Amino acid sequence: MRTHHTAALLAAVAALALTACNPQSAPAPDKPAGGPSAAPSTPPAPASSKPAKKAATLPNFVGKGLQTAQDEAQAAGFYTLKSHDALGRDRLQALDRNWKVCSQTPAAGASIDTSTAIDFGAVKLEEICPAAEAPAPKPAGDTMPNFVGQGMKAVRGALPANASITVKDAVQSRMVLQESNWKVCTQDPKAGVTLNGQPVAFTVAKTEETCP
Repeated sequence: MRTHHTAALLAAVAALALTACNPQSAPAPDKPAGGPSAAPSTPPAPASSKPAKKAATLPNFVGKGLQTAQDEAQAAGFYTLKSHDALGRDRLQALDRNWKVCSQTPAAGASIDTSTAIDFGAVKLEEICPAAEAPAPKPAGDTMPNFVGQGMKAVRGALPANASITVKDAVQSRMVLQESNWKVCTQDPKAGVTLNGQPVAFTVAKTEETCP
């Protein structure tokens, strides 16, 4: 009887050992939540690529030094700045501290987009702001405009780039080196003459001088 019970016990232990070593007999693990059978989530809507516009009130810069006006405009959020010669002589504002603001576009007081370009009309510190800005010379087309009294540098810019131009001092025999400091006294051809590629000649005087 003891031999029979011992054999039966050994057989039961062996069966349990085989069950533990066989992975196929282990129960399958539960599927995690959100597995392949779960519905895919909706992707978020893409953000707009255009930055939101920002508005601010444009201060009044008229009467201030050009450099100061530019600094204060940037402090107010306006960074697109440009300037031009209010006397129509097409001079460059190479050193902003030597110029003052006579006009601004847009005008002060408006609430505008801060990306708007602000244009300052300026003259040199020792000059008087004009009551109205001098218009730029009319570009020459097929007919010669009237350039008398206008700045020579601006006049040159109004003529075709391939035009043959001569410039002579009408007062003395001086060399005309910086045309922005000179104005037209006479022109040939006269205003209204058809332009067909002929050379163009001017006599000039310094801006503060009287033409002879």
